[in-house]
Amino acid sequence: MNTTMITTKIAELSEGHDRFLVGIAGPPGAGKSTLAQTLHEEIARLGLTSRVVPMDGFHLDNKVLDERGLRQRKGAPETFDGNGFVDLVTRLDKGESPVSIPGFDRASDAVVPDQDEILFRHKILLIEGNYLLLKSDPWYRLADMFDLTIFVNPGLPELENRLVQRWIDNGFDQAGAENRAHMNDIPNAKTVLVHSITADIEIGETG
Repeated sequence: MNTTMITTKIAELSEGHDRFLVGIAGPPGAGKSTLAQTLHEEIARLGLTSRVVPMDGFHLDNKVLDERGLRQRKGAPETFDGNGFVDLVTRLDKGESPVSIPGFDRASDAVVPDQDEILFRHKILLIEGNYLLLKSDPWYRLADMFDLTIFVNPGLPELENRLVQRWIDNGFDQAGAENRAHMNDIPNAKTVLVHSITADIEIGETG
């Protein structure tokens, strides 16, 4: 299913809803953010209002990760404020407005409080993140709040290539990049692929 078909489906299903939540899940490197932004732009062309809500703003602070001995696992499910994220989605599902959304600054590797705001007029919310469909607590509580779920999965071999390339792009040589990817990113990807519930729509990567 291509993005135009997904956009059409979202528009049809969201008719009559005050708030329509789309959960976009998948492993790191799958293309979730790209898909969410593409859908946002296509939805706008239909004259509808949407907003992208990323999970990245719920990374635990590095100081907290250091205290818990989890810095090297950053990006794994236990390194997020999962309960805080579930609480946020609950508020969005109830139609609360305004709702403040934290962001994440990759340059400083830190959460940015109140980076965005969801208002009542933001009807369609494209919520994206690795663990939105994970079966474990607290993530499993999210599924029932989504009106439509999408899982992005280009396949493990392609994911491995992309995750290694990410580290090469950050200045690592091939061996160092492979080591970093296999230390954390690829295990996280496997967790998502193996332990997520089945989505309404499963697609490859959009670009």
